[in-house]
Amino acid sequence: MSHTGNRNSNPGTRISAAGYKWNFFAENIAMGQQTVAEVMYSWLNSPGHCKNIMNKNATEMGAARSGAYWTQVFARSL
Repeated sequence: MSHTGNRNSNPGTRISAAGYKWNFFAENIAMGQQTVAEVMYSWLNSPGHCKNIMNKNATEMGAARSGAYWTQVFARSL
């Protein structure tokens, strides 16, 4: 599990490819939690992930789950 995607993409390149013009982004990823409550507990108890959740620079957030994988993306548009 990594923040690096296909063809060495990173969250910024993926966000841009979706057409979002950003000046800030952050990404949280997780694997294995069964519920939203479990994954949020994990992220909030991890200093780096919690920092992303609480970051005042983010004005928008998207979240998704695919099988065992969870992702949160935080951003602010231009």
